[in-house]
Amino acid sequence: MYAIIEDSGTQIKVQAGDLVDIDLRDDVEDGATITFDRVLAIGDTAGTSAAKIGMPYLAGATVTAKVLGEADGPKVLVGKYKRRKGYRKTIGHRQHYTRIEVLSIGV
Repeated sequence: MYAIIEDSGTQIKVQAGDLVDIDLRDDVEDGATITFDRVLAIGDTAGTSAAKIGMPYLAGATVTAKVLGEADGPKVLVGKYKRRKGYRKTIGHRQHYTRIEVLSIGV
């Protein structure tokens, strides 16, 4: 079974047991449990039943996850260049995330 949840304006497809990186949350501690109630759709991975799609959210559907800690995303390099001026500059950025493990999907 899979679910599509919305968190901080981002839609994420999750299944039980998945490790997912979401936007950084300072208000949660490691080992805490988070419940996502903005579930957009729920479906069966085997394809035996039709997917349930909300308009915009499914009433009563929740996804429960455990917070594992903070994680860093990949380093993104941005380069600036001006021709004929001898100007080159490289800037790096690394986004911080909160890593969660999806425990269960409730309908």
